[in-house]
Amino acid sequence: RVCPWAEGSTSGGECICEAFLPNSTFPIGELILLESTAVEINYKLEMEISKVEIYEVKLKVYVAKIMNLTVLIELMEDDPDSYSELHIEEVKIKIKQVEALIVELRASIQTTSAVLISIRKQLEITYDKNQVLVTRREYIILQQKLEECERRHNEIFNPDIGICNHGGIRRISKPIVSQLNADLSAGYIYGGWGKDSKPLPGSENMYWYSGSTDTLVSKVTQYSDYYKLIMRQAFKTHQLYVQNKYDWRGTGNNYIVQENTLYYQFRSPFAMGKLNMTSVKVEYKVIPMASTQFSYHYSGNQNLDFAADESGLWVTYATVESKGKLVLGKINEVSFEVEEVWQTSIYKPSVGNTFMICGVLYATRSVDTKTEEIFYTFDTRTEQESYVSIPFEKFQNSYVYLDYNPTDQKLYMFNNGYYISYHVCTLQQSFLKQKTQSHGNS
Repeated sequence: RVCPWAEGSTSGGECICEAFLPNSTFPIGELILLESTAVEINYKLEMEISKVEIYEVKLKVYVAKIMNLTVLIELMEDDPDSYSELHIEEVKIKIKQVEALIVELRASIQTTSAVLISIRKQLEITYDKNQVLVTRREYIILQQKLEECERRHNEIFNPDIGICNHGGIRRISKPIVSQLNADLSAGYIYGGWGKDSKPLPGSENMYWYSGSTDTLVSKVTQYSDYYKLIMRQAFKTHQLYVQNKYDWRGTGNNYIVQENTLYYQFRSPFAMGKLNMTSVKVEYKVIPMASTQFSYHYSGNQNLDFAADESGLWVTYATVESKGKLVLGKINEVSFEVEEVWQTSIYKPSVGNTFMICGVLYATRSVDTKTEEIFYTFDTRTEQESYVSIPFEKFQNSYVYLDYNPTDQKLYMFNNGYYISYHVCTLQQSFLKQKTQSHGNS
């Protein structure tokens, strides 16, 4: 503002206000394009959601057809003399028809899976380029809709969540990048996040997060649902250290939450620790043979690594006696003791991380800066180990946390401060194929 009269003067005059406009005007064109993109993404999502609903209906119809065929085949087996060759041929035709329908449905589901991945990438790119123009709420609404569509799609693709009638991992999906951690700092490279692997009633949607600039575990934060996690609106934070009162801190990035209890590596003494976040009570148990000398490849102090799957609670570690080779222990959740132990042949410091699915240990290692690989499995039921190659993208060069959650069949990764997750696709056992093979052999 420029005024022609002197300061303090009582004479009249005109005050001239000078406005300096920026070089760039309001990006109305970009805003229109952004709105158009948002409408396009929303339309695509609505289309895929409607397809998923159709898949659900078709799946129920196909299951009914399979059950009817199963009953008919069993009747024919019980009284084969009552059925002619014509009847048998008719059943064979019906089996082939159902097989063709299943192949068609599987192809459709895989197409939808690819579309959902492309939608997620388009959503993330759009948000990254237009953070000033688009509100976080609009972004979260679209992201939530995408999460719901992916969840329903995953329920069809992996209908037996919580059941182990499959042949192990077939592949890992593309990484799903949620966002930077709740501390809004890429310096918080140590940490973990995820869902309760065995949630209490009413806590099925709860998420948790713990992060730090070093391997010291000082707190864990809980969020009532995914929206609250993304918006960083916590409902409870548990401090593991209060000066002159208690020191429950842990080390490493190797924790899980099960039944609202945090299982983690207790710092002093070196032991298994658990914090009941309902009663706010801590307990620890020393594993006599466990050593602090052997951590994972990507991060230090990961000496006790906890995992949860469909069959219970686990811990991996290494001992001096095992010469650093990884040891797997099954934890009795009532007594909080390691009740059964298996010795593996893999050297723990060469491993990126491990997780459990249906009593099978999976170990990962780095292939290159962008690729991780599941290279080893150990089945506790058969005590058989095998070397495999199941590559997947790791988003950035290194990560410190990787764990499986049986409630949604997802892997949760903490990667250089970012929340990352993956869908796990398993080798589904074909009930129809088994039936047709058994009847063909009979």
